[in-house]
Amino acid sequence: MEAIETVRPFLAIMVSLVAAGVILKYDKNPDTREAVSIVAGMIKFALVISMAPVVLAGGTYSYTLLTFVPGLDIAFRVDALGLFFATVASSLWIVTTCYSIGYMRTAGEKNQTRFYSCFAVSVSSALAIAFSANLLTLFIFYEILSFSTFPLVAHKGTQTAFEGAKKYMIYLFGTSKTFFLAALILTYNIAGTLDFTQGGLFNGQGSSMMLTVTYILFIAGIAKAGIMPFHAWLPGAMVAPTPVSALLHAVAVVKVGVFSVLRVIFHVFGLDLMQSLNLGIPTAYVVSFTIIMASIYALTRDNLKARLAYSTVSQLSYIILGAALLTPSSMLGSVMHIANHAFSKITLFFCAGSIYVATHKINISELNGIGRKMPWTMTAFAIGTLSMIGVPPAAGFITKWYLAIGSIEADQIPILFVLLASTVLNAAYFVPVIYKAFFHKPEDPSAEAEGNYGIHHDDIREAPKFVVVPLVFTATMSLLIGLFPSYFMALARGVFQ
Repeated sequence: MEAIETVRPFLAIMVSLVAAGVILKYDKNPDTREAVSIVAGMIKFALVISMAPVVLAGGTYSYTLLTFVPGLDIAFRVDALGLFFATVASSLWIVTTCYSIGYMRTAGEKNQTRFYSCFAVSVSSALAIAFSANLLTLFIFYEILSFSTFPLVAHKGTQTAFEGAKKYMIYLFGTSKTFFLAALILTYNIAGTLDFTQGGLFNGQGSSMMLTVTYILFIAGIAKAGIMPFHAWLPGAMVAPTPVSALLHAVAVVKVGVFSVLRVIFHVFGLDLMQSLNLGIPTAYVVSFTIIMASIYALTRDNLKARLAYSTVSQLSYIILGAALLTPSSMLGSVMHIANHAFSKITLFFCAGSIYVATHKINISELNGIGRKMPWTMTAFAIGTLSMIGVPPAAGFITKWYLAIGSIEADQIPILFVLLASTVLNAAYFVPVIYKAFFHKPEDPSAEAEGNYGIHHDDIREAPKFVVVPLVFTATMSLLIGLFPSYFMALARGVFQ
């Protein structure tokens, strides 16, 4: 089916960019500022979903914004993979905006206008990456995303926040300029184009050595994917407010990283070239190391957000693992995990933020009995945990089921054991949180008062509704995607047709 030329993809990108300007204008009017964020999110989501019928039928949308020379342009193309990611990002922007209203107001965070405007720009960048028709467009907006999220990481303005933001930029900007840009230049010199192509864009050009070097540069240059050793920026960025952590882990940054890796594997190199160069299985083993080591690091962290951060490092590599195995089942599980992880992990971060605004508690060791005082929050946390572990009917089960089948299809039994070991580790660092919350008795209030800002368990109540309702919604979605995955499964299968 021939691509449909339309400005609709560009409009979907621009909605939140325009909203960022309006948000800045209404700096002194919080209600209007936040209403603009929500309305813009709804318009963006409607534009994204409006393209689903054509894409599900095998069609695409395209729009060229600017052409420099033939083969080098800023252009957008909506295909199944791009629409999959855009659906997740645009829907979660609405939910995260609602959550942010409750969190930022209750916590008394400063510079809220800057927060909402940078948030809007970052979501525009994420959608532009989702709809990129070529590597040049993806690279430009990849960099814009790094710059637009820097103020969010440094939001609190403390020395610790600036240190975390500095590490964030050193890793992301350093690797993209050193490795990603080099890979992009090599790709253009070899292929004469940067346009994403079904089956790969090299078309038999380039030596095996040059192509292998180019691939390694791509993987090293996309630090947003969190592959070890280029992962340290992610735990460091947890100094930011919880809505920013949710943005980094579910809506934008890390998902852009793994999405970019999928583009490289599927639409720059292609499955046949990946197999002929024997790049897939070595990649699978590299990310398997990340899956296991990040899970072990998570076990050692008492800070709840830090544990969730290392969990994300591990879970992101499931997406790359499935793509690298190059089997139908593994690739399906890989793409599905973009949505499965997004809704489940954002639930967990929302819950961490809910606990903080209600109690100022940040450590797992302080959560004894808190589930009895915050049942909605901790039940949602339990659902997110089940999804991360891979317990049916939660969404994460679909991922692990298809990855396990894919590892058998690829005749990679060691990878199957990695998945099993990872599942055990997931349970080891998540289940104790639930057990403490629901089955441990609270500590003596007089003993814990000084370490917990003077807040006793008797004083604890659920966070405000603007905080609790979004986390209940995302937890419910984690279950619904597991029970009724047809929309996302159809898009995921469309990636390979």
